Amino acid sequence: MSVHTLSKKPSRRYGLLVLAGVGLLATSAIQVSAGSPPFSARDGLDLAADAALTWAEDARLIYIENDDSPSTGGSASQWGYLFASSSLEKYQVYAVEGGKIRKASDLGFVFDAPPLPDRWIDSGEAFLAAEEDGGTEFRMKEQGELSTMLLVRGVLHDKNPNRATWAFVYTATNAASLFVVVDAESGDVVRKWRG
Repeated sequence: MSVHTLSKKPSRRYGLLVLAGVGLLATSAIQVSAGSPPFSARDGLDLAADAALTWAEDARLIYIENDDSPSTGGSASQWGYLFASSSLEKYQVYAVEGGKIRKASDLGFVFDAPPLPDRWIDSGEAFLAAEEDGGTEFRMKEQGELSTMLLVRGVLHDKNPNRATWAFVYTATNAASLFVVVDAESGDVVRKWRG
């Protein structure tokens, strides 16, 4: 698998989209089939990347997000992979579930994000870091749950905004959400906040 990567700075609009609300790819997702086994983000990447390179030779991966409720260990039954093509000036989302692409669609709006690097830790490893640094405590204390896992490059790393990060969003009915940001290369928690 070879996905073209370009180096560029994240735009302010991109940062606002990511920070304003998670669920960027939710509108592109389809209903998850009952009994689909959960898998890590990296396990669906080759399938999505092959489809993206068929769509556009210059396709580059810019965003990954779980499309259904996360299961234990940083897995999900469906993941959304967002690719960008400079030549087409379009963005294509692939929903992968059960070892198949369940949906491919145009994003429908501009998401001017920098490409993800080729090397990043998988969702399971990043999940363990988030759990150890606040996630487990939040779930137990607030009767909360992990609702979102996303991989993005740019705005979420305070000290080095060019780094790719995993963001984990924990929610609870009667408490402010917990956001935990994990460096996607080192696996270190670099930021967390309630809001």
